[in-house]
Amino acid sequence: MQPAPVTKYRPFPPVALPNRQWPNRTFTHAPLWCSVDLRDGNQALAQPMSVDEKLEFFDLLVRIGFKEIEVGFPSASQIEFDFCRRLIEEKRIPDDVAIQVLCQCREELITRSIEALRGAKNAIFHLYNSTSPAQRQHVFHATRADIVRIATQGTAWVKKYSAPLVAAGTRMRFEYSPESFTSTELDFALEICEAVTDVWAPTVADKIILNLPATVEYATPNVHADQIEWMCTHLTRRDRTIVSLHTHNDRGTGVAATELALLAGADRVEGTLFGNGERTGNVDLVTVALNFYTQGIHPGLDFSDINHIREVYERCTRLEVPVRSPYAGDLVFTAFSGSHQDAIKKSWAVQKPGEPWDVLYIPIDPADIGRSYKPIIRINSQSGKGGVAYVLEDEFGFQLPKLMHKEIGRLINDVADEKGTELTRAEIHDVFQKEYLGRTAPVALEHFKTSEQDSTVKCEVALKIDGQSHALRGEGNGPIDAFTRALGSTSLPKFEVLSYSEHSLGKGSEARAVSYIQIKTERGQTLFGAGIDTNIELASIKAVVSALNRALAKK
Repeated sequence: MQPAPVTKYRPFPPVALPNRQWPNRTFTHAPLWCSVDLRDGNQALAQPMSVDEKLEFFDLLVRIGFKEIEVGFPSASQIEFDFCRRLIEEKRIPDDVAIQVLCQCREELITRSIEALRGAKNAIFHLYNSTSPAQRQHVFHATRADIVRIATQGTAWVKKYSAPLVAAGTRMRFEYSPESFTSTELDFALEICEAVTDVWAPTVADKIILNLPATVEYATPNVHADQIEWMCTHLTRRDRTIVSLHTHNDRGTGVAATELALLAGADRVEGTLFGNGERTGNVDLVTVALNFYTQGIHPGLDFSDINHIREVYERCTRLEVPVRSPYAGDLVFTAFSGSHQDAIKKSWAVQKPGEPWDVLYIPIDPADIGRSYKPIIRINSQSGKGGVAYVLEDEFGFQLPKLMHKEIGRLINDVADEKGTELTRAEIHDVFQKEYLGRTAPVALEHFKTSEQDSTVKCEVALKIDGQSHALRGEGNGPIDAFTRALGSTSLPKFEVLSYSEHSLGKGSEARAVSYIQIKTERGQTLFGAGIDTNIELASIKAVVSALNRALAKK
Protein backbone atom coordinates (compact mmCIF):
# COMPACT_ATOMS: atom_id res chain seq x y z
CA MET A 1 0.00 0.00 0.00
CA GLN A 2 1.06 3.57 -0.61
CA PRO A 3 2.06 5.34 2.61
CA ALA A 4 0.06 8.35 3.76
CA PRO A 5 -0.80 10.68 2.20
CA VAL A 6 -2.47 8.46 -0.42
CA THR A 7 -2.26 10.21 -3.76
CA LYS A 8 -2.84 7.21 -6.01
CA TYR A 9 -6.61 7.27 -5.46
CA ARG A 10 -9.12 10.07 -5.25
CA PRO A 11 -12.48 10.29 -3.47
CA PHE A 12 -15.61 9.84 -5.53
CA PRO A 13 -17.30 13.22 -6.08
CA PRO A 14 -20.61 13.76 -4.25
CA VAL A 15 -23.87 14.48 -6.02
CA ALA A 16 -25.36 17.96 -5.70
CA LEU A 17 -28.76 17.01 -4.29
CA PRO A 18 -29.63 19.48 -1.53
CA ASN A 19 -33.26 18.38 -1.30
CA ARG A 20 -32.72 14.60 -1.27
CA GLN A 21 -35.78 12.67 -0.14
CA TRP A 22 -34.59 9.07 0.15
CA PRO A 23 -33.23 9.27 3.75
CA ASN A 24 -36.76 9.85 5.10
CA ARG A 25 -38.50 7.16 3.09
CA THR A 26 -39.45 3.65 4.16
CA PHE A 27 -40.31 0.59 2.11
CA THR A 28 -43.97 -0.14 1.44
CA HIS A 29 -43.68 -2.74 -1.32
CA ALA A 30 -41.13 -4.96 -3.02
CA PRO A 31 -39.54 -4.02 -6.37
CA LEU A 32 -39.78 -5.84 -9.67
CA TRP A 33 -37.13 -8.55 -9.85
CA CYS A 34 -35.03 -9.72 -12.77
CA SER A 35 -32.62 -12.62 -12.44
CA VAL A 36 -29.43 -12.35 -14.51
CA ASP A 37 -28.01 -15.67 -13.26
CA LEU A 38 -28.12 -17.26 -16.70
CA ARG A 39 -26.24 -14.40 -18.38
CA ASP A 40 -24.25 -12.15 -16.06
CA GLY A 41 -23.85 -14.91 -13.50
CA ASN A 42 -23.06 -17.62 -16.03
CA GLN A 43 -20.40 -15.60 -17.84
CA ALA A 44 -18.55 -15.18 -14.53
CA LEU A 45 -18.20 -18.93 -13.94
CA ALA A 46 -14.86 -20.63 -14.47
CA GLN A 47 -16.87 -23.44 -16.08
CA PRO A 48 -20.10 -22.05 -17.57
CA MET A 49 -23.26 -24.06 -17.10
CA SER A 50 -24.16 -26.69 -19.65
CA VAL A 51 -27.46 -26.37 -21.50
CA ASP A 52 -29.07 -28.96 -19.24
CA GLU A 53 -27.83 -27.12 -16.15
CA LYS A 54 -29.15 -23.83 -17.51
CA LEU A 55 -32.53 -25.45 -18.15
CA GLU A 56 -32.65 -26.76 -14.58
CA PHE A 57 -31.61 -23.36 -13.26
CA PHE A 58 -34.26 -21.62 -15.39
CA ASP A 59 -36.94 -23.95 -13.97
CA LEU A 60 -35.70 -23.13 -10.46
CA LEU A 61 -35.98 -19.39 -11.10
CA VAL A 62 -39.53 -19.84 -12.36
CA ARG A 63 -40.48 -21.84 -9.26
CA ILE A 64 -39.03 -19.13 -7.02
CA GLY A 65 -41.33 -16.67 -8.75
CA PHE A 66 -39.16 -14.57 -11.07
CA LYS A 67 -41.26 -12.96 -13.81
CA GLU A 68 -38.27 -11.54 -15.71
CA ILE A 69 -35.24 -13.74 -16.43
CA GLU A 70 -32.27 -12.72 -18.54
CA VAL A 71 -31.48 -15.94 -20.39
CA GLY A 72 -28.36 -15.00 -22.29
CA PHE A 73 -26.49 -13.14 -24.99
CA PRO A 74 -27.77 -15.01 -28.06
CA SER A 75 -25.69 -13.02 -30.55
CA ALA A 76 -22.46 -13.90 -28.70
CA SER A 77 -22.36 -17.65 -29.38
CA GLN A 78 -24.31 -20.53 -30.89
CA ILE A 79 -24.73 -22.11 -27.44
CA GLU A 80 -26.42 -18.98 -26.13
CA PHE A 81 -28.62 -18.76 -29.23
CA ASP A 82 -29.61 -22.43 -29.05
CA PHE A 83 -30.51 -22.17 -25.37
CA CYS A 84 -32.89 -19.31 -26.07
CA ARG A 85 -34.47 -21.21 -28.94
CA ARG A 86 -34.87 -24.35 -26.86
CA LEU A 87 -36.72 -22.46 -24.12
CA ILE A 88 -39.16 -21.11 -26.70
CA GLU A 89 -39.57 -24.16 -28.92
CA GLU A 90 -40.02 -26.57 -26.00
CA LYS A 91 -42.57 -24.19 -24.45
CA ARG A 92 -40.69 -24.02 -21.17
CA ILE A 93 -41.57 -20.38 -20.49
CA PRO A 94 -44.79 -19.67 -18.57
CA ASP A 95 -46.98 -17.05 -20.22
CA ASP A 96 -46.45 -14.58 -17.38
CA VAL A 97 -42.64 -14.85 -17.49
CA ALA A 98 -40.58 -12.61 -19.79
CA ILE A 99 -37.24 -13.80 -21.08
CA GLN A 100 -34.64 -11.08 -21.49
CA VAL A 101 -31.71 -11.01 -23.92
CA LEU A 102 -28.70 -8.72 -23.84
CA CYS A 103 -27.19 -7.13 -26.91
CA GLN A 104 -24.74 -4.44 -27.99
CA CYS A 105 -25.68 -1.61 -30.36
CA ARG A 106 -24.63 -3.35 -33.56
CA GLU A 107 -27.10 -4.10 -36.35
CA GLU A 108 -25.99 -7.67 -37.08
CA LEU A 109 -26.06 -8.55 -33.38
CA ILE A 110 -29.50 -7.03 -32.97
CA THR A 111 -30.97 -8.97 -35.90
CA ARG A 112 -29.42 -12.20 -34.56
CA SER A 113 -30.93 -11.55 -31.12
CA ILE A 114 -34.33 -10.82 -32.62
CA GLU A 115 -34.12 -14.12 -34.49
CA ALA A 116 -33.45 -15.91 -31.20
CA LEU A 117 -36.65 -14.42 -29.75
CA ARG A 118 -38.90 -15.52 -32.61
CA GLY A 119 -42.05 -17.14 -31.20
CA ALA A 120 -41.59 -15.85 -27.65
CA LYS A 121 -44.78 -14.64 -26.01
CA ASN A 122 -43.16 -12.22 -23.61
CA ALA A 123 -39.69 -10.75 -24.22
CA ILE A 124 -37.41 -7.93 -23.10
CA PHE A 125 -34.70 -6.69 -25.43
CA HIS A 126 -31.84 -5.31 -23.33
CA LEU A 127 -29.60 -2.95 -25.30
CA TYR A 128 -26.50 -1.33 -23.88
CA ASN A 129 -23.45 0.74 -24.70
CA SER A 130 -20.69 2.21 -22.57
CA THR A 131 -20.98 5.86 -21.61
CA SER A 132 -18.33 6.77 -19.02
CA PRO A 133 -15.54 9.28 -19.81
CA ALA A 134 -12.88 6.58 -19.48
CA GLN A 135 -14.76 4.29 -21.88
CA ARG A 136 -15.28 7.14 -24.36
CA GLN A 137 -11.66 8.19 -24.22
CA HIS A 138 -9.72 4.93 -23.96
CA VAL A 139 -11.94 2.32 -25.63
CA PHE A 140 -14.13 4.02 -28.23
CA HIS A 141 -12.23 7.27 -28.89
CA ALA A 142 -15.65 8.88 -29.26
CA THR A 143 -17.36 12.08 -28.27
CA ARG A 144 -20.57 12.35 -26.28
CA ALA A 145 -22.48 12.92 -29.50
CA ASP A 146 -20.93 9.79 -31.02
CA ILE A 147 -22.03 7.68 -28.03
CA VAL A 148 -25.57 9.08 -28.18
CA ARG A 149 -25.76 8.24 -31.90
CA ILE A 150 -24.67 4.66 -31.18
CA ALA A 151 -27.43 4.27 -28.57
CA THR A 152 -30.21 5.88 -30.60
CA GLN A 153 -29.29 4.02 -33.78
CA GLY A 154 -29.28 0.75 -31.83
CA THR A 155 -32.69 1.56 -30.38
CA ALA A 156 -34.05 2.31 -33.85
CA TRP A 157 -32.77 -1.04 -35.12
CA VAL A 158 -34.42 -2.88 -32.23
CA LYS A 159 -37.69 -1.12 -32.96
CA LYS A 160 -37.44 -1.88 -36.67
CA TYR A 161 -36.41 -5.54 -36.50
CA SER A 162 -38.71 -6.46 -33.64
CA ALA A 163 -41.80 -5.16 -35.48
CA PRO A 164 -42.52 -8.50 -37.21
CA LEU A 165 -42.34 -10.32 -33.86
CA VAL A 166 -44.74 -7.82 -32.32
CA ALA A 167 -47.08 -8.25 -35.28
CA ALA A 168 -46.94 -12.01 -34.74
CA GLY A 169 -48.05 -11.65 -31.12
CA THR A 170 -44.88 -11.17 -29.09
CA ARG A 171 -45.08 -8.65 -26.28
CA MET A 172 -41.74 -6.92 -26.79
CA ARG A 173 -40.45 -4.57 -24.10
CA PHE A 174 -37.29 -2.54 -24.36
CA GLU A 175 -34.53 -1.98 -21.82
CA TYR A 176 -31.58 0.33 -22.22
CA SER A 177 -28.44 0.47 -20.06
CA PRO A 178 -25.88 3.26 -20.15
CA GLU A 179 -23.11 0.87 -19.08
CA SER A 180 -20.88 2.25 -16.31
CA PHE A 181 -23.70 4.59 -15.30
CA THR A 182 -22.23 5.29 -11.86
CA SER A 183 -18.98 6.59 -13.38
CA THR A 184 -20.78 8.57 -16.11
CA GLU A 185 -21.51 12.28 -15.70
CA LEU A 186 -25.13 12.52 -14.53
CA ASP A 187 -26.06 15.14 -17.09
CA PHE A 188 -24.76 12.89 -19.89
CA ALA A 189 -26.48 9.79 -18.46
CA LEU A 190 -29.70 11.79 -18.51
CA GLU A 191 -29.05 13.07 -22.03
CA ILE A 192 -28.50 9.63 -23.52
CA CYS A 193 -31.45 8.08 -21.65
CA GLU A 194 -33.73 10.85 -22.88
CA ALA A 195 -32.48 10.41 -26.47
CA VAL A 196 -33.11 6.66 -26.38
CA THR A 197 -36.57 7.25 -24.88
CA ASP A 198 -37.34 9.69 -27.69
CA VAL A 199 -36.67 6.96 -30.25
CA TRP A 200 -38.51 4.17 -28.45
CA ALA A 201 -41.51 6.39 -27.61
CA PRO A 202 -42.88 4.50 -24.59
CA THR A 203 -46.37 4.87 -23.20
CA VAL A 204 -47.76 4.65 -19.69
CA ALA A 205 -49.09 1.19 -20.54
CA ASP A 206 -45.85 0.05 -22.21
CA LYS A 207 -42.99 1.62 -20.30
CA ILE A 208 -39.33 1.70 -21.22
CA ILE A 209 -36.89 0.12 -18.77
CA LEU A 210 -33.91 2.37 -18.07
CA ASN A 211 -31.34 0.24 -16.30
CA LEU A 212 -28.78 2.35 -14.41
CA PRO A 213 -26.01 -0.08 -13.53
CA ALA A 214 -23.31 0.21 -10.93
CA THR A 215 -21.16 -1.82 -13.32
CA VAL A 216 -18.29 -1.19 -10.92
CA GLU A 217 -19.03 -0.06 -7.38
CA TYR A 218 -16.96 3.08 -6.85
CA ALA A 219 -18.71 4.98 -4.07
CA THR A 220 -20.60 4.58 -0.83
CA PRO A 221 -24.26 3.49 -1.02
CA ASN A 222 -25.57 6.96 -0.20
CA VAL A 223 -23.84 8.38 -3.28
CA HIS A 224 -25.48 5.70 -5.43
CA ALA A 225 -28.85 6.61 -3.92
CA ASP A 226 -28.21 10.28 -4.74
CA GLN A 227 -27.41 9.37 -8.35
CA ILE A 228 -30.63 7.38 -8.70
CA GLU A 229 -32.79 10.05 -7.07
CA TRP A 230 -31.21 12.70 -9.31
CA MET A 231 -32.10 10.66 -12.40
CA CYS A 232 -35.62 9.90 -11.19
CA THR A 233 -36.36 13.57 -10.58
CA HIS A 234 -34.86 14.76 -13.88
CA LEU A 235 -36.37 12.21 -16.30
CA THR A 236 -39.04 14.02 -18.33
CA ARG A 237 -41.14 10.88 -18.84
CA ARG A 238 -40.86 9.30 -15.41
CA ASP A 239 -44.43 8.00 -15.63
CA ARG A 240 -43.47 6.00 -18.73
CA THR A 241 -40.21 4.69 -17.28
CA ILE A 242 -39.23 1.76 -15.09
CA VAL A 243 -35.98 2.70 -13.39
CA SER A 244 -33.91 -0.42 -12.91
CA LEU A 245 -30.84 -1.18 -10.79
CA HIS A 246 -27.96 -3.51 -11.57
CA THR A 247 -25.55 -3.27 -8.66
CA HIS A 248 -22.19 -4.98 -8.39
CA ASN A 249 -20.40 -5.60 -5.13
CA ASP A 250 -16.84 -4.29 -5.57
CA ARG A 251 -16.92 -2.42 -2.25
CA GLY A 252 -18.91 -5.13 -0.49
CA THR A 253 -21.95 -2.87 -0.21
CA GLY A 254 -24.07 -4.05 -3.13
CA VAL A 255 -27.07 -4.91 -0.96
CA ALA A 256 -26.96 -1.58 0.88
CA ALA A 257 -26.53 0.36 -2.36
CA THR A 258 -29.51 -1.44 -3.87
CA GLU A 259 -31.75 -0.84 -0.87
CA LEU A 260 -30.92 2.86 -0.67
CA ALA A 261 -31.38 3.24 -4.43
CA LEU A 262 -34.85 1.69 -4.11
CA LEU A 263 -35.65 4.27 -1.44
CA ALA A 264 -34.37 6.85 -3.92
CA GLY A 265 -37.06 5.89 -6.42
CA ALA A 266 -35.93 2.87 -8.42
CA ASP A 267 -38.59 0.31 -9.39
CA ARG A 268 -36.69 -2.78 -10.41
CA VAL A 269 -33.64 -4.83 -9.37
CA GLU A 270 -31.41 -7.03 -11.51
CA GLY A 271 -29.16 -9.47 -9.68
CA THR A 272 -28.30 -13.08 -9.04
CA LEU A 273 -28.95 -15.76 -6.46
CA PHE A 274 -26.32 -15.58 -3.72
CA GLY A 275 -24.52 -12.75 -5.56
CA ASN A 276 -22.68 -14.70 -8.25
CA GLY A 277 -21.13 -12.44 -10.90
CA GLU A 278 -17.99 -10.84 -12.26
CA ARG A 279 -15.25 -9.92 -9.76
CA THR A 280 -16.91 -9.66 -6.34
CA GLY A 281 -20.29 -10.46 -7.84
CA ASN A 282 -23.71 -8.98 -8.50
CA VAL A 283 -26.13 -7.95 -5.79
CA ASP A 284 -27.45 -10.98 -3.90
CA LEU A 285 -31.18 -11.19 -4.64
CA VAL A 286 -31.75 -13.74 -1.87
CA THR A 287 -30.48 -11.26 0.71
CA VAL A 288 -32.35 -8.25 -0.69
CA ALA A 289 -35.62 -10.18 -1.00
CA LEU A 290 -35.48 -11.72 2.47
CA ASN A 291 -34.49 -8.36 3.95
CA PHE A 292 -37.88 -7.13 2.70
CA TYR A 293 -39.55 -10.16 4.25
CA THR A 294 -38.05 -9.45 7.68
CA GLN A 295 -39.65 -5.99 7.50
CA GLY A 296 -43.10 -7.47 6.96
CA ILE A 297 -43.11 -7.01 3.16
CA HIS A 298 -43.49 -10.14 1.05
CA PRO A 299 -40.90 -9.94 -1.74
CA GLY A 300 -43.01 -11.85 -4.26
CA LEU A 301 -40.28 -14.48 -4.42
CA ASP A 302 -40.55 -17.79 -2.59
CA PHE A 303 -37.52 -18.94 -0.62
CA SER A 304 -39.45 -21.38 1.58
CA ASP A 305 -37.06 -24.18 0.62
CA ILE A 306 -33.79 -22.30 0.58
CA ASN A 307 -31.81 -25.49 1.15
CA HIS A 308 -33.05 -26.92 -2.17
CA ILE A 309 -32.41 -23.61 -3.95
CA ARG A 310 -28.88 -23.59 -2.59
CA GLU A 311 -28.34 -27.23 -3.60
CA VAL A 312 -29.34 -26.57 -7.22
CA TYR A 313 -27.29 -23.36 -7.31
CA GLU A 314 -24.15 -25.03 -5.97
CA ARG A 315 -24.47 -28.04 -8.26
CA CYS A 316 -25.10 -26.02 -11.43
CA THR A 317 -22.56 -23.25 -10.80
CA ARG A 318 -19.92 -25.33 -8.99
CA LEU A 319 -19.74 -22.52 -6.44
CA GLU A 320 -20.32 -22.75 -2.71
CA VAL A 321 -22.50 -20.48 -0.61
CA PRO A 322 -20.20 -19.18 2.16
CA VAL A 323 -21.04 -20.39 5.66
CA ARG A 324 -21.70 -16.78 6.75
CA SER A 325 -23.76 -15.80 3.70
CA PRO A 326 -27.02 -14.23 4.96
CA TYR A 327 -29.98 -16.56 5.37
CA ALA A 328 -28.55 -19.55 3.45
CA GLY A 329 -25.09 -20.05 4.96
CA ASP A 330 -24.51 -23.06 7.20
CA LEU A 331 -23.70 -20.95 10.28
CA VAL A 332 -25.97 -17.91 9.93
CA PHE A 333 -28.46 -19.20 12.50
CA THR A 334 -25.79 -20.66 14.77
CA ALA A 335 -24.56 -19.26 18.07
CA PHE A 336 -21.40 -20.49 19.77
CA SER A 337 -21.15 -17.60 22.25
CA GLY A 338 -22.50 -18.41 25.69
CA SER A 339 -24.22 -15.06 26.22
CA HIS A 340 -25.86 -15.26 22.79
CA GLN A 341 -27.03 -18.81 23.46
CA ASP A 342 -28.56 -17.78 26.76
CA ALA A 343 -30.39 -14.85 25.17
CA ILE A 344 -31.67 -17.01 22.30
CA LYS A 345 -32.90 -19.70 24.67
CA LYS A 346 -34.74 -17.25 26.92
CA SER A 347 -36.35 -15.20 24.14
CA TRP A 348 -37.28 -18.35 22.21
CA ALA A 349 -39.06 -19.70 25.28
CA VAL A 350 -41.47 -16.75 25.37
CA GLN A 351 -42.01 -16.47 21.60
CA LYS A 352 -45.69 -17.25 21.00
CA PRO A 353 -47.25 -18.43 17.72
CA GLY A 354 -48.93 -15.61 15.82
CA GLU A 355 -47.02 -12.84 17.57
CA PRO A 356 -44.35 -10.74 15.81
CA TRP A 357 -41.02 -12.56 15.64
CA ASP A 358 -38.72 -11.34 18.39
CA VAL A 359 -36.06 -13.98 19.06
CA LEU A 360 -32.75 -12.38 19.98
CA TYR A 361 -29.87 -12.68 17.49
CA ILE A 362 -32.10 -14.43 14.90
CA PRO A 363 -33.80 -11.86 12.61
CA ILE A 364 -35.94 -14.39 10.73
CA ASP A 365 -37.64 -17.62 11.76
CA PRO A 366 -35.46 -20.32 10.16
CA ALA A 367 -38.58 -22.43 9.55
CA ASP A 368 -39.94 -19.77 7.17
CA ILE A 369 -37.17 -20.57 4.70
CA GLY A 370 -36.96 -24.30 5.38
CA ARG A 371 -33.98 -24.14 7.71
CA SER A 372 -33.70 -26.45 10.72
CA TYR A 373 -33.75 -25.28 14.31
CA LYS A 374 -31.13 -27.86 15.31
CA PRO A 375 -27.98 -25.97 14.26
CA ILE A 376 -29.04 -22.75 16.04
CA ILE A 377 -27.00 -23.51 19.15
CA ARG A 378 -23.72 -25.34 18.70
CA ILE A 379 -21.15 -25.98 21.35
CA ASN A 380 -17.44 -25.24 21.55
CA SER A 381 -15.13 -23.96 24.28
CA GLN A 382 -16.70 -20.47 23.98
CA SER A 383 -20.20 -21.72 24.66
CA GLY A 384 -22.14 -21.16 27.86
CA LYS A 385 -24.30 -23.11 30.23
CA GLY A 386 -27.53 -22.08 28.53
CA GLY A 387 -26.41 -23.40 25.16
CA VAL A 388 -25.56 -26.83 26.55
CA ALA A 389 -28.89 -27.00 28.38
CA TYR A 390 -30.69 -25.99 25.17
CA VAL A 391 -29.05 -28.77 23.16
CA LEU A 392 -29.82 -31.41 25.79
CA GLU A 393 -33.46 -30.31 25.88
CA ASP A 394 -33.98 -29.62 22.17
CA GLU A 395 -32.37 -32.81 20.92
CA PHE A 396 -32.74 -35.28 23.79
CA GLY A 397 -35.57 -33.98 25.97
CA PHE A 398 -33.63 -33.34 29.20
CA GLN A 399 -35.11 -30.31 30.98
CA LEU A 400 -32.26 -29.60 33.36
CA PRO A 401 -33.03 -27.51 36.44
CA LYS A 402 -31.66 -24.00 36.25
CA LEU A 403 -29.11 -24.59 38.99
CA MET A 404 -27.67 -27.52 37.02
CA HIS A 405 -26.91 -25.47 33.89
CA LYS A 406 -23.67 -24.04 35.21
CA GLU A 407 -22.37 -27.43 36.28
CA ILE A 408 -23.02 -29.21 32.99
CA GLY A 409 -21.84 -26.16 31.04
CA ARG A 410 -18.48 -26.24 32.79
CA LEU A 411 -18.09 -29.98 32.11
CA ILE A 412 -18.87 -29.60 28.41
CA ASN A 413 -16.57 -26.58 28.06
CA ASP A 414 -13.70 -28.56 29.59
CA VAL A 415 -14.24 -31.36 27.08
CA ALA A 416 -14.51 -28.91 24.15
CA ASP A 417 -11.39 -27.08 25.32
CA GLU A 418 -9.45 -30.34 25.54
CA LYS A 419 -10.69 -31.47 22.15
CA GLY A 420 -10.05 -28.08 20.55
CA THR A 421 -13.04 -28.29 18.20
CA GLU A 422 -16.81 -27.98 18.22
CA LEU A 423 -18.71 -30.78 19.98
CA THR A 424 -21.52 -32.50 18.14
CA ARG A 425 -24.87 -32.99 19.80
CA ALA A 426 -24.15 -36.70 20.09
CA GLU A 427 -20.87 -35.93 21.87
CA ILE A 428 -22.65 -33.60 24.30
CA HIS A 429 -25.20 -36.31 25.04
CA ASP A 430 -22.38 -38.82 25.50
CA VAL A 431 -20.68 -36.62 28.09
CA PHE A 432 -23.98 -36.17 29.95
CA GLN A 433 -24.68 -39.90 29.79
CA LYS A 434 -21.29 -40.90 31.16
CA GLU A 435 -21.08 -38.18 33.79
CA TYR A 436 -24.59 -38.50 35.23
CA LEU A 437 -26.49 -41.55 34.03
CA GLY A 438 -23.82 -44.17 33.50
CA ARG A 439 -22.00 -44.09 36.84
CA THR A 440 -22.20 -47.46 38.66
CA ALA A 441 -19.11 -47.20 40.87
CA PRO A 442 -18.18 -47.16 43.61
CA VAL A 443 -21.90 -47.38 44.50
CA ALA A 444 -24.15 -49.67 42.43
CA LEU A 445 -27.87 -49.91 43.16
CA GLU A 446 -29.19 -53.47 42.81
CA HIS A 447 -32.62 -53.35 44.46
CA PHE A 448 -34.92 -50.79 46.01
CA LYS A 449 -38.37 -51.38 47.45
CA THR A 450 -40.64 -49.19 49.59
CA SER A 451 -43.69 -49.64 51.76
CA GLU A 452 -45.78 -47.06 53.57
CA GLN A 453 -47.27 -47.19 57.07
CA ASP A 454 -48.81 -44.30 58.98
CA SER A 455 -47.30 -41.66 56.63
CA THR A 456 -43.86 -43.19 57.11
CA VAL A 457 -42.05 -44.67 54.14
CA LYS A 458 -39.84 -47.67 54.75
CA CYS A 459 -37.30 -48.94 52.24
CA GLU A 460 -35.27 -52.05 51.62
CA VAL A 461 -32.07 -51.51 49.68
CA ALA A 462 -29.53 -53.81 48.07
CA LEU A 463 -26.40 -52.16 46.76
CA LYS A 464 -22.73 -52.71 46.26
CA ILE A 465 -20.04 -50.41 47.58
CA ASP A 466 -16.61 -51.01 46.07
CA GLY A 467 -17.83 -54.44 44.99
CA GLN A 468 -19.11 -55.46 48.45
CA SER A 469 -22.83 -56.25 48.81
CA HIS A 470 -24.88 -54.42 51.42
CA ALA A 471 -28.48 -54.95 52.53
CA LEU A 472 -29.89 -51.81 54.09
CA ARG A 473 -33.13 -50.62 55.66
CA GLY A 474 -34.32 -47.13 56.33
CA GLU A 475 -37.39 -45.03 56.94
CA GLY A 476 -38.33 -41.42 56.42
CA ASN A 477 -41.02 -39.05 55.22
CA GLY A 478 -40.54 -40.17 51.59
CA PRO A 479 -38.54 -42.57 49.41
CA ILE A 480 -35.54 -40.22 49.06
CA ASP A 481 -35.46 -39.45 52.80
CA ALA A 482 -35.73 -43.15 53.67
CA PHE A 483 -32.93 -44.02 51.25
CA THR A 484 -30.53 -41.35 52.53
CA ARG A 485 -31.16 -42.51 56.12
CA ALA A 486 -30.45 -46.11 55.08
CA LEU A 487 -27.13 -44.99 53.61
CA GLY A 488 -26.23 -43.49 57.00
CA SER A 489 -25.36 -46.94 58.30
CA THR A 490 -22.55 -47.27 55.73
CA SER A 491 -19.12 -45.71 55.49
CA LEU A 492 -20.29 -43.48 52.66
CA PRO A 493 -19.91 -39.71 53.26
CA LYS A 494 -22.85 -37.91 54.82
CA PHE A 495 -24.88 -35.52 52.63
CA GLU A 496 -28.12 -33.63 52.51
CA VAL A 497 -30.52 -33.22 49.60
CA LEU A 498 -30.80 -29.59 48.51
CA SER A 499 -33.19 -29.80 45.55
CA TYR A 500 -35.21 -32.26 43.53
CA SER A 501 -36.97 -32.04 40.17
CA GLU A 502 -38.34 -34.49 37.67
CA HIS A 503 -40.12 -34.71 34.32
CA SER A 504 -41.21 -37.33 31.83
CA LEU A 505 -39.01 -38.28 28.92
CA GLY A 506 -41.15 -39.18 25.93
CA LYS A 507 -44.89 -39.79 25.76
CA GLY A 508 -47.34 -42.64 26.18
CA SER A 509 -46.75 -46.01 27.78
CA GLU A 510 -43.09 -45.98 26.79
CA ALA A 511 -42.38 -42.73 28.62
CA ARG A 512 -39.67 -42.75 31.26
CA ALA A 513 -39.12 -40.47 34.23
CA VAL A 514 -36.00 -38.35 34.68
CA SER A 515 -35.02 -37.09 38.11
CA TYR A 516 -32.41 -34.53 39.07
CA ILE A 517 -31.08 -34.40 42.63
CA GLN A 518 -28.72 -31.80 44.08
CA ILE A 519 -26.81 -32.82 47.21
CA LYS A 520 -24.42 -31.11 49.61
CA THR A 521 -21.71 -33.22 51.21
CA GLU A 522 -20.39 -32.75 54.74
CA ARG A 523 -17.34 -31.09 53.17
CA GLY A 524 -19.61 -28.41 51.69
CA GLN A 525 -19.44 -29.71 48.11
CA THR A 526 -22.66 -29.31 46.06
CA LEU A 527 -23.35 -31.26 42.89
CA PHE A 528 -26.10 -32.86 40.89
CA GLY A 529 -27.01 -36.40 39.98
CA ALA A 530 -29.53 -37.67 37.43
CA GLY A 531 -31.44 -40.89 37.03
CA ILE A 532 -33.83 -42.43 34.51
CA ASP A 533 -36.38 -45.20 35.00
CA THR A 534 -39.92 -46.08 34.03
CA ASN A 535 -40.68 -45.78 37.76
CA ILE A 536 -40.45 -42.20 39.01
CA GLU A 537 -39.52 -43.36 42.52
CA LEU A 538 -36.66 -45.47 41.25
CA ALA A 539 -35.48 -42.66 38.95
CA SER A 540 -35.08 -40.37 41.97
CA ILE A 541 -33.08 -43.02 43.90
CA LYS A 542 -30.82 -43.50 40.88
CA ALA A 543 -30.29 -39.73 40.82
CA VAL A 544 -29.14 -39.81 44.47
CA VAL A 545 -26.70 -42.62 43.64
CA SER A 546 -25.48 -40.64 40.62
CA ALA A 547 -24.79 -37.55 42.75
CA LEU A 548 -23.08 -39.65 45.42
CA ASN A 549 -20.82 -41.38 42.87
CA ARG A 550 -19.88 -38.04 41.38
CA ALA A 551 -19.00 -36.72 44.84
CA LEU A 552 -16.83 -39.76 45.54
CA ALA A 553 -15.12 -39.42 42.15
CA LYS A 554 -14.26 -35.79 42.87
CA LYS A 555 -12.99 -36.71 46.35
